[in-house]
Amino acid sequence: MNKEIDMSTAPYQLPQPNYMSPDLILPNVLSEWLKDDNFWVPTSKFVSFKPLLLHASSGYYINLLRVRKSGILSRHRHSGDVQALVIKGKWYYLEHDWIAEEGSFAYEPPGETHTLYVPTEVSEMITLFTVKGGYTYVDPKGRAIGYEDVFTKIEAALEHYSNENIDENLLKKIIR
Repeated sequence: MNKEIDMSTAPYQLPQPNYMSPDLILPNVLSEWLKDDNFWVPTSKFVSFKPLLLHASSGYYINLLRVRKSGILSRHRHSGDVQALVIKGKWYYLEHDWIAEEGSFAYEPPGETHTLYVPTEVSEMITLFTVKGGYTYVDPKGRAIGYEDVFTKIEAALEHYSNENIDENLLKKIIR
């Protein structure tokens, strides 16, 4: 009797390439990580981020951004595209007529310049951002006044985690 074996449910049989990076699994990033203030890297008195993946070799990062104030957060231009998923609160850009509310997804194309605004009724905004390339912070006329990319994020996270005595192995896992 010649019975065929169903291979559609079998796992991949060959080894993974020995030069590839290991998988990264960060449990509870939308629950326990949100509660632990030590993981939030402050960028100002009211703004902080939690890095999930700082991918230096590809020039992008994924982080949670937390804002605890209303008003203008920043005016910036993207060199790459950005995806955003609002976890808590809401925000919008002064240049657009849409509002990114809790549960909303936004895609922002490379080259766009906009002014992020958190409404006065929002006491805390948390958004998951995937950022390719960097931000150039600009004044209302588009003149550069600052810059942020995966490398500035790595530097800020390394400094903060060192000061807070957070296990450096965690940071080593999320920096690629």
